Parts: sequence; C-alpha cells; structure tokens
Amino acid sequence: MSDAPVPISFSTKVPPGEDRERRVCDSCGFVDYVNPRIVTGVVAHFDGRILLCRRAIEPRKGFWTLPAGFLELGESVEDGARREAHEEARAELEIEALLGLYSVPRIGQVQIFFRARLLNDPSPGPESLEVGLFTWDEVPWKELAFPSVRWALDHYRQTAGQAVFAPFANPEGTDHLTR
Repeated sequence: MSDAPVPISFSTKVPPGEDRERRVCDSCGFVDYVNPRIVTGVVAHFDGRILLCRRAIEPRKGFWTLPAGFLELGESVEDGARREAHEEARAELEIEALLGLYSVPRIGQVQIFFRARLLNDPSPGPESLEVGLFTWDEVPWKELAFPSVRWALDHYRQTAGQAVFAPFANPEGTDHLTR
C-alpha cells in the first residue's frame, strides 16, 4: 500500500439534483460550492458627522469609503462590522440598526450595512491612509470608492432621526452597477 497522496482533480459539471454547473471532485463527488462573499460595514455617525476612511489598499486605493470588509467565519455580521470599523478607523461603535442589504452579483458579494453611533475619536488603521468625520455637505462625493457607499450614505440620510425603519435594498435603477 502506497502512502503517496492521491491526486485530486475537479471537473465542471451539473451534479445530480442541481440546476447549474459546479466544480465536482472526480474521485469522490464532493461539490465545491463557490458562493457570494459577505461584506459587513457601518455608517458611523457622531454629532451630525459621518465617519469615512481613505483607502490605503486596492481596490480603489486613495478613495473614500465607509468602514467595511469581509465577514470572517464564526463571526456575526454585527461583530464583523465592529471589527472592520476598528481595523480601518480604530473606531468603537454602538450598532443602532440594520441600514441596508445590497446585492452585487457582478462581484459575488452581499453587502450588509448598519447604522452605528461612534463612541471615540477615530484614527487610521493599517488599511486607511486617513479618516475623517464629515457633515453631509463635506462628504467627498466624487471621491467615493464604491456605489454601495453612496447607497448606504443616502439611506442613512433618509433614516436620520428615526429609531425604527425598514432596512433598504439596492436602489431602483442601479442594476447596471450590480451585474
């Protein structure tokens, strides 16, 4: 009996009971599901101003974004949003409400944003060149990194002063940005 590793190879085919092609192990039939990634983030506010981070990493290095990033295994979306805000802006937060859930199939992402109250003075983390607190009129609109940043900011503004509201989804007319 040989101790040599068995080579693993995959083929693309439609597994039994499925309706689309998947990567399937040729030896054992294991289906390698490739599913969308979850991004979690916040619109953090303090005293009428919104926290933004200038990206120190690609994609869109140098552009402004909300604190957000990929959810880790074993992490709730709220905990992930808090972690990302701390990593990018050294921000401590109180999550207030689910703000929006955006579907971006073009890049295989589901983005979940919360409205949160900023509890400390932010400072740049390793993924941010700088951070800032902006009034609505000061937001660098032409320098925002992603369409979903604008969506979350617009939805934040629509909920200003509301303790309870229904979470938002992709704005109408944005299909060209998601596909």
